Amino acid sequence: MSRAYELSAQEDTNRRVLRARDEMDRRYAEPLDVPTLAAIAHLSPSQFGRVFKDVYGETPHRYLQRRRVERAMTLLRQTDRPVTDVAWDVGFASLGTFSRTFSTIVGCSPSEFRARHAPVAVPSCFIAAWTRPRTSGTVVSEKRARPRAD
Repeated sequence: MSRAYELSAQEDTNRRVLRARDEMDRRYAEPLDVPTLAAIAHLSPSQFGRVFKDVYGETPHRYLQRRRVERAMTLLRQTDRPVTDVAWDVGFASLGTFSRTFSTIVGCSPSEFRARHAPVAVPSCFIAAWTRPRTSGTVVSEKRARPRAD
């Protein structure tokens, strides 16, 4: 197999995984599972999980949880909706699961987060960038970590 063909096949796979990730970004509040996302990417569920983690550094489930928590952070900052309603608005079916996941990702409970982060008068895109939850210990794949040979 030629090198050009391998790269184009890899690029095609990455584009299809990106399509599934974009769908997760659009439909984060809906029930989504790996088989549904894999079908969007035209991959088997196990291959989709491996490729997604290789490309994005986290599993599809973890990415979706983090996306939901990011949106919840915005709602908690900018609205006075009850925490339970925020949990349901972003796609969690259980307040307990939402609180546990939020605390794991953000480092405090949703109520504590709201108390610490009153609305501020700056564009929401800046707030999102400043407060985006970061995964600790994210491993970059070796393929992406190697310096380019020019």
